[in-house]
Amino acid sequence: MTIRVAVIGAGVMGADHARIISSEIPGAELRCICDADEARARSVADATGARSVSKDPLATIEDKAVDAILIASPDQTHAELTLASLHVRKPVLCEKPLSQDTAECLRVVQAEDTLGKRLVQVGYMRRFDPAYVEMKDRSASTRSRIGAPIMMHNFHRNVSVPGWFTGQMAITNSAPHEFDIARFVLGTEYSAVSAFQPSPSVRADAVGPVFMVLRTRKGQLVNIEVNNNAAYGYDVRCELVCEHGSISLRPPIYTETNLDLGATTGYARDWRPRFADAYRLQDHAWLRSIESGAPAGASAWDGYVASLTAERAVEALQTGREVEIRLAEPPALYRTD
Repeated sequence: MTIRVAVIGAGVMGADHARIISSEIPGAELRCICDADEARARSVADATGARSVSKDPLATIEDKAVDAILIASPDQTHAELTLASLHVRKPVLCEKPLSQDTAECLRVVQAEDTLGKRLVQVGYMRRFDPAYVEMKDRSASTRSRIGAPIMMHNFHRNVSVPGWFTGQMAITNSAPHEFDIARFVLGTEYSAVSAFQPSPSVRADAVGPVFMVLRTRKGQLVNIEVNNNAAYGYDVRCELVCEHGSISLRPPIYTETNLDLGATTGYARDWRPRFADAYRLQDHAWLRSIESGAPAGASAWDGYVASLTAERAVEALQTGREVEIRLAEPPALYRTD
């Protein structure tokens, strides 16, 4: 079975997905690269062997020569293009967020529920990262000895962001990965969130760290630090604290340099080296799920939950108080109980 894929968006993420689909996934054919900038689309198509280019995303979605859609266009287009894909019943892998507007997320959820079949996977790729997968599996397999998880510490640090980047954007753009993966590892929902920023900030022209504390329905605590101007490198860490022990991530480090009475390792400049395996495994799982009919990865409902959590965290940051997180009732299509 050959699955013909169109990638919408030829920026950094779209180009990476195009490379993975064209070179690392048997049974996938990269059919089209679509971007408002035709020259950029052509450059990615030439590099990856895509058969065609387009400037029209809706025409690309409706193209009968395309079986599945990968959306890596600007965030504000995600919900509209996902809904268009559902309208023609095509499977879609949508980069996060599904939308930063929870009402738009719920429209996607309702449209998919009306079809009665999960066709949407949202690109929360950390669910496929070997380190997080092992953390979740180890927590379950050693439960009788290590005990139940009670806390989860997370931090997410970037080298720098532009001066117009705000604390609210740290919550809506960066933190949703942590919102999703902590919920996935713990297997529960959030009940409330608080958010803080230190004062004074890092410097007058740059956004400072944001620190969030979430409560879960099981009474666990999850803290998340997002520091978009950490300066020293891209760094994601996590520790799952259980009743009788803890489980920490060990990011892949391939070399250590011993020199001048010291041992050093390096940091990547952005997220791509750290999560290269996660993206590859995610895209592979998406294509295999289309073949098998068994959904994989984060659902449209999971996309809604992450965006709602971000909305409530922004409210908590603005008001300085803990904010309740109350979800809509999930349609039967997404219920696991």
